Amino acid sequence: MRIALLSYSTKPRGGVVHTLALAEALAATGADVTVWSLGRGGDTAFYRPVDPRVRLSVIPFPAIEGEGVGPRILRSIAVLRDAFDPEPYDIVHAQDCISANAAGRCVRTVHHLDTFTTPELVACHERAIVQPYAHVCVSAAVATELSEGWGIKATVIPNGVDSSRFAAAAASTPTAVAARSVWRERLGRYVVTVGGIEPRKGSLDLLEAYSLLSATDPDVRLVIAGGETLFDYRDYRARWGARAVELGVTPIVLGPVADEVLPSLVAAADVFAFPSAKEGFGLAPMEALAAGVPLVMSDLPVLREVFRDAATFANGPQELAKAIGQALADPAPDQRARGRVLAAGHNWQTAAQAHLDLYDSLR
Repeated sequence: MRIALLSYSTKPRGGVVHTLALAEALAATGADVTVWSLGRGGDTAFYRPVDPRVRLSVIPFPAIEGEGVGPRILRSIAVLRDAFDPEPYDIVHAQDCISANAAGRCVRTVHHLDTFTTPELVACHERAIVQPYAHVCVSAAVATELSEGWGIKATVIPNGVDSSRFAAAAASTPTAVAARSVWRERLGRYVVTVGGIEPRKGSLDLLEAYSLLSATDPDVRLVIAGGETLFDYRDYRARWGARAVELGVTPIVLGPVADEVLPSLVAAADVFAFPSAKEGFGLAPMEALAAGVPLVMSDLPVLREVFRDAATFANGPQELAKAIGQALADPAPDQRARGRVLAAGHNWQTAAQAHLDLYDSLR
């Protein structure tokens, strides 16, 4: 079977992580898989090495100084559409709004549903939902949103996770211990979150919670990793920075972290915080569970569905601060053990086979 998977970026965002892992698992079954994407910022390859059995087609997408989000979205669609030829493929599967608009007739994975105000994004989002002929969701909660909002029935295929990679980072081997020690020596005790500073990630709530936590546990640091995004969150980040000054706290903002050291950063943390306002699955916190790190996250239906009794749920700064403080004081080994089991149960081989079954049903 010849499969094209389309993504909007080569950067380490959740949808791109999903696309590459799925492509590799599909290729391992013998499928002929090509990943198409835009190479933003001069990129000619993805953020990590990819299994050579997967073909890659990275389309140059140079930055334009001063380009707004709307025009950048329209240009992204046009550049990918002009480069992509669907003819050789049995299945064309778009993984996001931009690639679904560019692909033509396609299957679409809806990772989560957004609410946009930029007119170009509003139109892009709507077309990417109504035009594909088949839909996949990574959780039943998102599938329900799709059904109730658009009358579309989606196939639910949960994400996999590379649990062995993150479990290995938490192991007692000399290599793993040394890698964690690098972060502990640099950061001390810390709460980590992955996803950057942006509205959907609940960054302001986490900042407020950290301020409350610092009053009783001043030695704990807040560490923020990631943040590569297509969108312009400069105003939000400016508000976040100004609020940090007002609160007198200084979180450590690492920005994007190299793929090879991300597992040790997560495994060395005392708590993983994930106060998102909108999610489709939660790949980064599932990786934290694989590493045995206590998890505190937003009380959203989708996260309740996916994480069940392996996480502590909290909403708002007060609840977040209390839950993180409790996790620091009592890491709850039974809950962490449940988390490891949960993460190990999500694998890309199962996800790939479910996709192949869907593809076969569509041919």
